[in-house]
Amino acid sequence: MDGDTTDANEPTAESIAVEKDQPVSSGESVSDRERMGLLDLPSFKKEIVDGNRGKPIVLIRFENLRGMDLVDFLTYLRNHINSQLDLVDIEYCFHYIEESRCLLMGISPIGRWDGNRFPNIDNAIGRLHEESQRKRYCRFDFGVGRTQANYISSVDEIFFVLDDSSRKNLRDNLIRWSWTFFNRANSYFSGDASEAVIQPTLFYDRNAETFSVKGGEVFVGGTIYQGYYDLINDIPEGEDLERIELLILEKLIIACERTPGVLKFNISPQTMLDTFANTERVNRLNRLLHARGLTPSNVRFELVEKPYDEEKVKLKEVCARFFEHGITFAADDFGVKSQSHQVILDLGLMIKEFKLDPISFKFKPDEDRTKFLDNLAFIAYCKRLADNREAYITAEAVEDYDTLSFLLEHQINQYQANIFCQKMPVVQYREEYEQMSALPAPIVFQILTDPTLLQLQRKRGNIFHTAREAGLFS
Repeated sequence: MDGDTTDANEPTAESIAVEKDQPVSSGESVSDRERMGLLDLPSFKKEIVDGNRGKPIVLIRFENLRGMDLVDFLTYLRNHINSQLDLVDIEYCFHYIEESRCLLMGISPIGRWDGNRFPNIDNAIGRLHEESQRKRYCRFDFGVGRTQANYISSVDEIFFVLDDSSRKNLRDNLIRWSWTFFNRANSYFSGDASEAVIQPTLFYDRNAETFSVKGGEVFVGGTIYQGYYDLINDIPEGEDLERIELLILEKLIIACERTPGVLKFNISPQTMLDTFANTERVNRLNRLLHARGLTPSNVRFELVEKPYDEEKVKLKEVCARFFEHGITFAADDFGVKSQSHQVILDLGLMIKEFKLDPISFKFKPDEDRTKFLDNLAFIAYCKRLADNREAYITAEAVEDYDTLSFLLEHQINQYQANIFCQKMPVVQYREEYEQMSALPAPIVFQILTDPTLLQLQRKRGNIFHTAREAGLFS
């Protein structure tokens, strides 16, 4: 066959699995693979070239397939292309290269395609690529090569042209997808500032026996939260996630212009290390805060629990640069088994807030007395940490009166939970900040224990609005 040789990468039963944790059944026979059009390389070349002399042929290269078994993907491809192109006179054949986990797909006409009927293969595969990623069926990269299978050139010569052009197209696509993604990201994050929302934090003043909003955690969201959700889900593997975190941080700072109270922003330790190892970048962010009318001492970075690499620079060194400007830090989801313990030890006095999730605590001693006592000891430990650092403990997800009473009894005075306030637009928060203060504790307890008022509170989502609507607070 014009000098063709047997390829060393002929697929095995194991190689048909796209992911190592998605093995193909060992009962998959050669005849089953041939039925699916999955051929060894010599057969694939012969099928796609020799069988189509004088006809146009297309080679599609699929790489980095994730999330779907290969055999299922073959069926997925056939069904999609048939429906997209609305053609019945198409033949398919496939070859899978185990070493590089690359699938080659050959498409050729059964009869003849004139110039007006030549299908738009690029468009069909492009739609599949976008739909698969958006609906989270699977992910893959692809490149398309095409040529006319003439009668004079050898099989290897024609196949080389197809293979080489599909590789080049895949490289071009990767560059284009990267720019398309970042253009979409930049367009989203440079949009309307009102897209940001805040989850208010309430503080209980024991001397005055009142609840007031002290600040809150800021999120990207608002009216087009779904757009943000889709954007994050569409981030291709291997893309610069730290850059996306930085875009989020910049957008939130801009959205919080002149916003009062302590403003908290989530950020991963690795982003701190990768993005702000350069002191000048820290200074630029500090200048951005001042330009937006924000006080750095009222800005707090919540370090989320994610692994990080301190090979080049220490997290403590990077955080110290922010701390010099007055910016402080919080340990997010701090608990008994929390990895945040190491961050707290490393950052010391720079940690000014511990975020606790009371859902993980079982407060009833009659159910599990040992666990109950362990939780009491942990709360006492947190209080000692907070006292040593002049820090606050913030209880998250407090959703019932019993939990609130327990925490108040143990001197936990700060809360970030829907039982008090749901997320609200930053614009609204800025306008109502002064009105969300000095709500007497008896009114709070009345609302949370009266079934009618509690139902109203769940509907309104803001305990200050509920108190005013019920005529309990002016």
